[in-house]
Amino acid sequence: MDEDKGKRNSIQMSLKGCRTNNGFVQNEDILEQDPDPGSRDTPQPNAVSIPAPEEPHPKAVRPYAGMPKEVLFQFSGQARYRVPREILFWLTVVSVFLLIGATIAIIVISPKCLDWWQAGPIYQIYPRSFKDSDNDGNGDLKGIQEKLDYIIALNVKTIWITSFYKSSLRDFRYAVEDFKEIDPIFGTMKDFENLVAAIHDKELSVYGNSSWHFDEVRKQCYYHQFLKEQPDLNFRNPAVQEEIKGIQAVRSEIIKFWLSNGVDGFSFDAVKFLLEAKDLRNEIQVNTSQIPDTVTRYSELYHDFTTTQVGMHDIVRDFRQTMNQYSREPGRYRVHIDDKDLKTAKFANSSRFMGTEASAENIERTMMYYGLPFIQEADFPFNKYFTTLDTLSGHTVYEVITSWMENMPEGRWPNWMTGGPETPRLTSRVGSEYVNAMNMLLLTLPGTPITYYGEEIGMGDISLTSFNESYDITALLSKSPMQWDNSSNAGFTEANHTWLPTNSDYHTVNVDVQKTQPSSALRLYQDLSLLHARELLLSRGWFCLLRDDSHSVVYTRELDGIDKVFLVVLNFGESSTVLNLQEIISDLPTKLRIRLSTNSASKGSDVNSSAISLEKGEGLILEHSMKALLHHRAAFRDKCFVSSRACYSSALDILYNSC
Repeated sequence: MDEDKGKRNSIQMSLKGCRTNNGFVQNEDILEQDPDPGSRDTPQPNAVSIPAPEEPHPKAVRPYAGMPKEVLFQFSGQARYRVPREILFWLTVVSVFLLIGATIAIIVISPKCLDWWQAGPIYQIYPRSFKDSDNDGNGDLKGIQEKLDYIIALNVKTIWITSFYKSSLRDFRYAVEDFKEIDPIFGTMKDFENLVAAIHDKELSVYGNSSWHFDEVRKQCYYHQFLKEQPDLNFRNPAVQEEIKGIQAVRSEIIKFWLSNGVDGFSFDAVKFLLEAKDLRNEIQVNTSQIPDTVTRYSELYHDFTTTQVGMHDIVRDFRQTMNQYSREPGRYRVHIDDKDLKTAKFANSSRFMGTEASAENIERTMMYYGLPFIQEADFPFNKYFTTLDTLSGHTVYEVITSWMENMPEGRWPNWMTGGPETPRLTSRVGSEYVNAMNMLLLTLPGTPITYYGEEIGMGDISLTSFNESYDITALLSKSPMQWDNSSNAGFTEANHTWLPTNSDYHTVNVDVQKTQPSSALRLYQDLSLLHARELLLSRGWFCLLRDDSHSVVYTRELDGIDKVFLVVLNFGESSTVLNLQEIISDLPTKLRIRLSTNSASKGSDVNSSAISLEKGEGLILEHSMKALLHHRAAFRDKCFVSSRACYSSALDILYNSC
């Protein structure tokens, strides 16, 4: 026992003379504790003192995983570790500043993105005539929903549905009774909500004469510019002026009601009739020698006292201001309606569209609806000048185009339409042989094309001699049921009757037949709208109007940064014609490739630029390369127009405006 005890004592070590290794969890801030404070200075018998090991020199130790911070700090200060670390730090700082600078530069030089109403064609639907879902002979909202796939196949971006509000049968349902209700003939508010939701899922972007009338009940006369069921509100009356704020509040609530339900904007119809002159007086006769009692037509009077009065534009600007408040709110899905219209679309921005309609205004007054340079009104007034053409020629088409483009305020956006519910259809006005050429014109001009339902297949007006509803028969002819197939009632309804008769040509002029015909109007429309969607030349490019004569119109679409040019030639004459385009553009290539043609057989072939033959109603989109674009040349500069200046960088695949 004494021997074992001596062995233990002989190997006993002083705690002060050695250190324990607790790995990396040792807390060096805690002082070592002596178990016997009284023996601190007393020599221990048989104690062996072992000296502490010397700290290794940093150069003698190499870095290893899991080293404590004291060891890490010994290496971090060495040049071979410090220099790369500082280089990486400053590279990161410089990269951040470069990224910020590049982002700012791109924002500064980039042109404004196109809004939803600028991105593609608008398709206008008269809902009572588009598709009947419940077999009562009337089209409805559910019927539109059933045909959304067809609308998508047209490559349009926006659907415009005309009046669906609760109303009487007067004035084609524009005599609205309740601006917050869906007319039962079209369905319910739930049907409307379902239609909007379906549109979003598909990723689409939603006159009479002036006269006095005696009221037998009140024994008073009242003034109306439209039907007698639509009396005018006299904004000049002091009693009415007292109520103006309340009236405006009602209007504002109607606008806000639809905007809060996903509607993306309003169009205002017949805005020029909002106010009359302060002192009512007889309108001035156009023919002063005509006996006053024989004046029965609206066109036989000048209407300076009942249209476009001072203060009218102030009302329009108030509506614009209300919608701008909603434009600043986040949103994705788009629907557009007006006092009688609905349009809908899906886009990433949240701008609210505002359009105005002012029929029969001269071009100067029409342009006033764009607003002033710093006071905006409409995004665009609807351009209905093509719908007034009963005959076509190169000169008349040229005049409509130049009239709008030369008078449009700088930086504004044009639009074009060839038909609508209030005018005869294109086929009935100018002839079916011009339908394809007009659609080619519509979809290659700068701006937003607007297509009335059925124009894409060349539908015409119906013949109607009598009708059992209180309508002006002449205004019904362009509202006949959509022609879907050659079955009974053209596939519009399975009912035994339709609210209007279908056109007698529906067996050959219908969607199903034209889907299978490569040369049909429908197939050409689809090709044109697809080209419009894919080509920057058509959506953002310059428009240079080169020539017109009694037959043809010639223009180009071009964009800086893209050496490809589209040259469009259209024959609106009464006979065939031959064009020598090298007389217009001296450095034009001899051979031009046909990108699209109204004659499908010639698509993809080449033509001689010095002798291009066009049949009556034929149109070509020719493609060629050109380094020196026409809008840079002095000889063509005054013939070229652009709404939003932009250039394309093929290296970065971006648009910029520092051309």
